Amino acid sequence: MDFKLTDEQNILKDSVTKFVADRYELESRRGYLREENGFSADNWQQFAELGWLSVPFSEELGGFGGSAVDLMVLMEELGKGLVVEPYLATVLLFGGALAEGTNKELKTSVIPEIIEGNVQGALAFHERDSRFCMHDVATTAEKNANGYVLNGQKTVVYNGMAADKFIVSARTSGARRDESGVSLFIVDASSNGLSRAGFTMMDGQRVANVSLSDVSVSNDQLVSDLDDGLAVLNALSNNALVALAAEAQGAMQVLYESTVEYSKTREQFSVPIGSFQVLQHRMVDMFGACELHRSLLYRAVCSVDEDSANRDPVDVAKNLHALKTSVGRAGKQIGAESIQIHGGMGMTDELAVGHYVKRLMMINTCLGDADYHQRCFAALANA
Repeated sequence: MDFKLTDEQNILKDSVTKFVADRYELESRRGYLREENGFSADNWQQFAELGWLSVPFSEELGGFGGSAVDLMVLMEELGKGLVVEPYLATVLLFGGALAEGTNKELKTSVIPEIIEGNVQGALAFHERDSRFCMHDVATTAEKNANGYVLNGQKTVVYNGMAADKFIVSARTSGARRDESGVSLFIVDASSNGLSRAGFTMMDGQRVANVSLSDVSVSNDQLVSDLDDGLAVLNALSNNALVALAAEAQGAMQVLYESTVEYSKTREQFSVPIGSFQVLQHRMVDMFGACELHRSLLYRAVCSVDEDSANRDPVDVAKNLHALKTSVGRAGKQIGAESIQIHGGMGMTDELAVGHYVKRLMMINTCLGDADYHQRCFAALANA
């Protein structure tokens, strides 16, 4: 398949590549993770100045109006640098919910602030017992004279400690696992009754558990139509899954290339270990897994970007499920081979290999792991 980038996409790719080369040596990344919010505020402002925060938003909202290909190009390069700034959390999850919602006032007031780098956001939809099911919502939103009162617990909220605003999923009607009856509300982080407890994931990034105790919200804080939150979550997940898979592609590419390079310099029995045929075979398998994932990524991106009149929603869903399954399968294979071929060094914190492997493991769990998406694919295929 001839998958050529446009001039604009090549310019975007080059700008991210240069940023990663200039700002993301391993020790610099460690420094960013030690900052108060777990990332660099200066880097985030540079994201804004370079226009990266505007990529997925429509031109009507002040954005670039980018496609899934544009997003793929950006996220793959960020993945190569293990960039820790919360692009997924603020732009694609929080901003994506606003963009897919029907509340025009919220869109026109908050999205330009995201694009300018002035607002940090988080999407609070995970719950302790829901696993990866976005419509399994125990958090409640009870109607009163002034709007709604939110009560519940959200777990593993990405960018939850740095967020100025949250979008919270809550049940406004129906039983806990009903697909209808879920609504989305935007809530200020300073709201009375909202508290958060932060912790660090294995890849070094910060998340939070968020507690809502009698948090009052008005009708104007509904992100979309009442009881229609699941449709918004499903719609924004298209871009989010493409972004995660592209980030994983970048990380896998670095692991493969660094492992091949290491095999040319590391000697055993007075010869480079890359001359051993058994290791050559294993590195070929790494290459094959990396390229298979890239092919699935291109297929999914093309289906997401296809004109809505010709797009088959079931085909799009199957491609995305297959792609996310590949993130877990290929990431595990490439990560394990990279660590083993590097030997004991691959397990040390001083070497970048382990950091890439940990990030791939966390990407696998985000928005559903490989087992979950394989089951979803099988359900669609057998329907």
